[in-house]
Amino acid sequence: MTMEFGANAPAIREFISKNFLFSDTGFHYPDDASFLEEGIIDSLGIIELVAFVEHEFGIKVADSELLPIHFDSVQKLDSFISSKKSAGS
Repeated sequence: MTMEFGANAPAIREFISKNFLFSDTGFHYPDDASFLEEGIIDSLGIIELVAFVEHEFGIKVADSELLPIHFDSVQKLDSFISSKKSAGS
C-alpha cells in the first residue's frame, strides 16, 4: 500500500496548535520548523505527541524510533507516519 506524503499533516498541525500552542487559529509555522528549536514542544511534550500519533494513526512507535529525524517537525512526523502506515506497522 502506498501512502501519500502530506496526508497526515493537517491532523498533526491541529493537534500541535490546540495542545501545545493553545491556539484555535491554526499552526503558524512552516512544516519544516523544528518543534524543539522553535520552543513549540519540549522533551516532555514529545511523549504526549507519541501518544497522539499511536492513537490517532494506529501505529506503534518503538523506543528506538524516538528520534528528532522522526518527531521534530510536521514534515518529519508526517513522513514517519506515512512510512509506518505503508509498512503496515
